[in-house]
Amino acid sequence: YNNSQMSAKDIDSFCLLNDAGRNLLKTAMEKLSLSARAYDRIIKVSRTIADLEAAENIGTDHLAEAIQYRSLDRESWGY
Repeated sequence: YNNSQMSAKDIDSFCLLNDAGRNLLKTAMEKLSLSARAYDRIIKVSRTIADLEAAENIGTDHLAEAIQYRSLDRESWGY
């Protein structure tokens, strides 16, 4: 089992965000005009980044890194 296979229910259980994280993600979603699918992907990548650092919780630094990857992906594909 890996993070990319998480369902929406799993995301709600294993990818808890604090207020700062929710605000950061909300701002990114609005400014970058991201979809709900992109939201889920950012959360999953954030969980993976946190796991690689052996962090129990997703921090704003993990979210920021995942958002940056998403932005780079969009630039590469010309969106």
